[in-house]
Amino acid sequence: MPACDDRAVLLTLTSTAPSATDLGFLLHKHPERAQSFDLSVGRAHVFYPVATPDECTVALLLEVDPIALVRGKGPRDAGFSLAQYVNDRPYAASSMLAVALGRVFGSAMAGRCETRPELVDAALPLTVHAPAVPCRGGVEVAERLFEPLGWHVETTPVPLDPTIPAWGDSRYVDLRLTGTMRVAEALSHLYVLLPTLDAAKHYWVGSDEVDKLVRVGGGWLGAHPERGEIARRYLAHRGSLARSALARLAEVDDVEPEVLDDAVAPEADDAVAPDAIVAASVTEGPADRSAAAEAPAATRPLAAQRLDAVVEVLRESGARSVVDLGCGEGVLLSALLADPRFERLLGVDVSHRALQVAARRLHLDTLPDRARQRVDLAQSSVTYADARVAGFDAAVLMEVVEHVDASRLGALARAVLGSAAPGTVVVTTPNAEHNVRYERLAAGAFRHADHRFEWTRAQFREWVGAVAQRYGYTARFAPVGPEDPEVGPPTQLAVLTKDVAA
Repeated sequence: MPACDDRAVLLTLTSTAPSATDLGFLLHKHPERAQSFDLSVGRAHVFYPVATPDECTVALLLEVDPIALVRGKGPRDAGFSLAQYVNDRPYAASSMLAVALGRVFGSAMAGRCETRPELVDAALPLTVHAPAVPCRGGVEVAERLFEPLGWHVETTPVPLDPTIPAWGDSRYVDLRLTGTMRVAEALSHLYVLLPTLDAAKHYWVGSDEVDKLVRVGGGWLGAHPERGEIARRYLAHRGSLARSALARLAEVDDVEPEVLDDAVAPEADDAVAPDAIVAASVTEGPADRSAAAEAPAATRPLAAQRLDAVVEVLRESGARSVVDLGCGEGVLLSALLADPRFERLLGVDVSHRALQVAARRLHLDTLPDRARQRVDLAQSSVTYADARVAGFDAAVLMEVVEHVDASRLGALARAVLGSAAPGTVVVTTPNAEHNVRYERLAAGAFRHADHRFEWTRAQFREWVGAVAQRYGYTARFAPVGPEDPEVGPPTQLAVLTKDVAA
């Protein structure tokens, strides 16, 4: 193990997968060799305390140079001169550790492994341990941020002084995460959420940090139920930057927009000490939609326009019962529950974690009995026939088909149109032709990391037309979002109506 002094931050990542030392290939760091890297804040060391076929642990040790932290900084950054040198930065897993993760494991975080490319998409049983993590707001904040991503979270508060129990706990926790996921995902979670827990950074936060947040968190942050709080904390409570990040996530990642309450967390420029700033408050559910509805349609986020379009189609169909297939975190269900004309609602998703988030969004545990009787959730796959989804007036596949492998689309059509056979089926999906209008979307890239494909308008019409004819439906199509004269709308929508004779 490299020699170091007390000004060090430690994080370990352990895999217990078969051939556990494959972790070395993914991280581009050989288990039998320690490596060191120079950083602007000090020096990072990578080594493997354990490297056996059954268990492999990699350790990232960051030696912080407190002089380097303040070198070149003027009075605006200093606050008072002694504070530049007497602080917690050299000892806590915060933004400096995130910088080290990006520098040392950047290729792994990007999902690159030329030596063993088949390992990149493998979900491994992982454990992350960081003994000293600043966690403003208490241990429940760590749970809110990591659990929706599939982590089991264990947090142990660190006492201010173990010898004086009356002093209570500090704002630091011993953090342990366990879960099964890709290494690239795990690293991106840590890169974004460690500084988010701290809600402060050791460097000036500008617009380039928005690019970094969207780039690293783009595959998962858009669907996170706490994305508003994450954006605010990660961007050091700068409301304008947080709003920019959320707007970009809503546009490209196809998620519901968030509304930030600036009165709760002012801009960092407002001479408010970071320790005094409370985490941003994010309104959920109907408040989001009513606030968004006040904006002109052309400027409203695409996710809000899509939601409105689907709800309007369901209203026009006269449906009284609706099943939302691939309901995710319950955005559509929340909108439908607010409308008494929809008497029976069911949300279905393959992800148990997504259903937990949906239950919280819908407040199922506190809903009045009459409202609670109208809505339910069930875990199931859209590619399998399930008697629970039959008998509904309408079914919705909102931004779902593109997450299904192309080889399973036939099974999806059989399960929804053949077996469940609702009177109306609403399908929305991205229009691949419109992707060229997203300046920050690389050529040929999909809008979301989990998309299996994205259809052009012709491809969408061909698929919908074929399954409609096969199962006795009539199809019509409509644009969602501003329709570009050259590449069409950003989202395409189809309404399939069951033929009376069928």
